[in-house]
Amino acid sequence: MSALYVFSVEQPEIPLEILNQTHDIKNTLSQANVEYDSWPLRDINSATELQGKDLQEAVLNAYAEDVSFLKNREGYQTADVIRLTTEHPDKLALRQKFLSEHVHSEDEVRFFVEGSGLFCINYENRIYQLLATAGDLVRLPAGTHHWFDMGSSPSFTCIRLFTDPAGWVADFTQSAISKQFPDLDHWKSSEHEKSENV
Repeated sequence: MSALYVFSVEQPEIPLEILNQTHDIKNTLSQANVEYDSWPLRDINSATELQGKDLQEAVLNAYAEDVSFLKNREGYQTADVIRLTTEHPDKLALRQKFLSEHVHSEDEVRFFVEGSGLFCINYENRIYQLLATAGDLVRLPAGTHHWFDMGSSPSFTCIRLFTDPAGWVADFTQSAISKQFPDLDHWKSSEHEKSENV
């Protein structure tokens, strides 16, 4: 289940708010100029078994109308599909790279086809941690201070949209702020504990 955890920069131990409803998440993230929405999931035959060009083609074809809408509305030029799993040989290095706070010169747009990830937005003395899951669309405007955690056991497939055909290019802030706040493993274990206590 998707969730939004809102912290004060000065108090990283306890969230000020925990939100689970799409409407509440959308409204709260809009205060940080972040767009959040929930799209219906499309049927992709055996998507989990697809790789490479087959994965790209199947996912982009399934969401062609949605991708076209965003391209026309925002002027994005390219779209691709990224999948990371626990078997990826560079998962630890990639996790560390994305965990450092950074900004982009263009929007960061992700739609989660499968799995989950944690987007952390640093905006006006608040940290917004979005646990994004399948069906979630997230758009961070250019210049947004943020980091992303895929967890120690990554499992997600995302559509990415870019204005610059070069793709993902980051400018790292050199801040250590991301180390002060919970990571994806923390929130996943919290959800697991809750489900066991029900």
